[in-house]
Amino acid sequence: MTNISFPEPTITQVSKPFWDKIDLQEFYLQQCEDCQKWIFYPRAHCPHCFGEELLWKKASGSGTLKSWSIVHRAGHPAWQEKTPYAVGIVELLEGPSLLTHLIIDQEQLRYQLPVTISYEKLGDRYLPFFKKKGD
Repeated sequence: MTNISFPEPTITQVSKPFWDKIDLQEFYLQQCEDCQKWIFYPRAHCPHCFGEELLWKKASGSGTLKSWSIVHRAGHPAWQEKTPYAVGIVELLEGPSLLTHLIIDQEQLRYQLPVTISYEKLGDRYLPFFKKKGD
């Protein structure tokens, strides 16, 4: 079991700029030039106004915890040795929400907890996890 590798994210032509920036430990999101709304997950058009002029812009990497769950039985064998671990939905300061791993002690998890991005290397790739702000 120790030779099992972590699953890689699915990288498409649309999402490649996001993952390229994560590999540089930078957090970028798309922003629509027409309606100015921030977008996550990466897309070819704006889900708010259907505009097609989406630019990649540096984002804060900060937000608040909206919800979470403790995983005891991982969906992939490589994650099983890491159980139990927390995953949660983070509402970014820019507006979109994302599902992410949390590097926060279970007893500290609470609604609206301020969080910030933490770049964690798994295998050859950095992944965007979130930790308690100030840690």
